[in-house]
Amino acid sequence: MNILFVADVSIGKVIGGAERVLFEQSTRLAQRGHNVHILTRGLGGHKTDKELIRGVWEWRYDVDQRNSLSFIRSTCLNGKRLFELLHSEYGFDCINIHQPFSGLGVIRSPLGKGIKKVYTCHSLSFEEFKTRTPKPERLIGRSVYFLNSRGRKYVEKKVMNNCDWVMVLSEFTMNRLYRLYRISEEKKIEIIPGGVDLEKFYPAHDKVKIRKGLDLPGEKTILLTVRNLVPRMGLENLIIAIREVVKVASDIYLVLGGDGPLKKDLIDLTRQLGVEDFIRFEGFIPEEELPAYYRMADLFVLPTVELEGFGLVTLEALASGVPVLGTPIGGTVEILKKLNPKLLFKDIDAESIAELILDTHREFQKNPVSQGRLSVQCRRFVEQNYSWEKNIDNLENLFREVSES
Repeated sequence: MNILFVADVSIGKVIGGAERVLFEQSTRLAQRGHNVHILTRGLGGHKTDKELIRGVWEWRYDVDQRNSLSFIRSTCLNGKRLFELLHSEYGFDCINIHQPFSGLGVIRSPLGKGIKKVYTCHSLSFEEFKTRTPKPERLIGRSVYFLNSRGRKYVEKKVMNNCDWVMVLSEFTMNRLYRLYRISEEKKIEIIPGGVDLEKFYPAHDKVKIRKGLDLPGEKTILLTVRNLVPRMGLENLIIAIREVVKVASDIYLVLGGDGPLKKDLIDLTRQLGVEDFIRFEGFIPEEELPAYYRMADLFVLPTVELEGFGLVTLEALASGVPVLGTPIGGTVEILKKLNPKLLFKDIDAESIAELILDTHREFQKNPVSQGRLSVQCRRFVEQNYSWEKNIDNLENLFREVSES
């Protein structure tokens, strides 16, 4: 099949879940012999307007970022022009749109109307905007904020309604689509959960050795979280919980990986609570270094307070044999409830987070065999349910069904 992915992100540098899904799906389909291309906008780090990445051609159009109107106009015109050039050359059988803005050019082109299209909804665009962008205090700023949010909602719904199928990674996202976008019940929605690279993420043979290489304490019980430092991640609650945890278990040590606008505030909070000796801010962890961080940890903590559409980090930790303790938010529930409901916090509050961390720590200390048994269970669970191979099998079948319908 000739397949076109349409996105607002790039696989040139994988920095988040959206890039990871796009990278794995496009490159793995190319490995299976499909002719795969990506259409996206040019981003700051791009030096060329096209690049061959693991058998996939990524094509980039220019955008005018001076203001919102120039951005939308250039996105529509330049995206449409690039799409038509690519389709006239390659004749696509199926289009998979991953984010809404680049999709505008495709749905506005007469050439796109005869091609079957799938929209992949990682999360709702306007909700992502709200969680990442603080609401301004001044009236003009609030008006622009409101228009930006409404505009994103309008664009995504329009693009989605011009697609034949919608694909989501979780039941949580599907339910939000029905409720907030009022998607017709007749619209075909397919749930295809995300995956994990089982050869890249695997359990450690010697955690102490890995910790030594990362300059981490070998004798501590190490908790890990890797998150964008933005409000919806609930990292303030985790830091407050650590204050309560170390009063009882002083051998607990948290490694907090990630970067974002809340970094200074979180570091200040750590100092205010007097737990700076128990928390290490690791900053952004490069993709190639992530597996080592997972393998050295005893527990992974996911303190999200809202909109956890799926959570690839959960799978990466579990594949590494590291149990995940998570708040009962979004797609986390769908994963952990199926594995072991006891891994879910009662709620998002710091008290509940501290309580389960301490209970799990006591169990591991009292019965080390239980920790090893749970580690094996985590790995097997992912192997059986969440490999990328399973994801690509389902995606390939969906593309065939859509293109032949």
